[in-house]
Amino acid sequence: MFRRLIVFLAIATGLALPAAAQDASDAIVRLNRLENQFRQLSGQVEQLQFENRQLKDQLRKFQEDVEFRFQENRGGSKAAPSTTTPSRPAQPQPQKRSDVFEPTDAPESPGAPRPLGTTAPSAPLTASNDPGRPLTLPGGKLAGIGDLIEEDESAVAAAPQPQVPAAPAVRPGPSVAATSVGDPRSDFEAAYASYTQQQYEQAEMGFRRFLQSNPRDKLVPDAAFFLGETYLQRSRYREAAEQFLNVSTDHANTPRAPEALLRLGVALNGLGARDRACAVFAEVGRKYPQASANVRQGAERELKRAKCA
Repeated sequence: MFRRLIVFLAIATGLALPAAAQDASDAIVRLNRLENQFRQLSGQVEQLQFENRQLKDQLRKFQEDVEFRFQENRGGSKAAPSTTTPSRPAQPQPQKRSDVFEPTDAPESPGAPRPLGTTAPSAPLTASNDPGRPLTLPGGKLAGIGDLIEEDESAVAAAPQPQVPAAPAVRPGPSVAATSVGDPRSDFEAAYASYTQQQYEQAEMGFRRFLQSNPRDKLVPDAAFFLGETYLQRSRYREAAEQFLNVSTDHANTPRAPEALLRLGVALNGLGARDRACAVFAEVGRKYPQASANVRQGAERELKRAKCA
């Protein structure tokens, strides 16, 4: 009888173990599904945030264009006085404050508006008298992009802006966050894969996310460079120039710096700052004499393309 009891217990235990293993495997499968759903939702949220930023930018540009046209029409056409309708009573003019600067009272004072063409031009960007000394841009080194293209920004602001057509709706695609595994190299490779597939908006999101999450990673110069490339491929020259300039200044001793300096010149030429672009192209060979043949040949090619003296 005792032996029969032992045999019965062994059989019962053998039947219970597969059931417990099956429950554990089901729990793991469910957990993986929940994790995948959470990643997908995170990616969709990030995609919606990106589209929202795009819509805000388009709305801001549209409002600026409407305001400019309204100001232009209001200043260019004056209504003729009517002889049939009674004139409205004159409104009292506000008294002038004594602490407010009035340009018409002191036309020669600093800050007063000047007629177009009367101001002295800025000093041109030229090479140093010492041929062995590297060329320096404004500020003693590669300064901020705002200093480099200040004249071009003034010209763009003074010129009437054309109507910007509405951009087509962005088709949602797989988000970088949805495929991220928390590994910096994997995040960089995912963004680079989008860049090679010419999905520049998706690549921009990936590289920006990488730079924000990994500011001290060794791939930061490459990520900033390819972020600039995503802008350059879409003719967003100002943003591209900022990224290439950051690589050239903050990571001047990295292998990516010579190519970034070359691409900075391309972006400046796209902005219309041809003189500064020519100076940057010439700087590539002086600052980086050990640069690769492709970079040096590219600088020479861009010098000819820009018709630099």
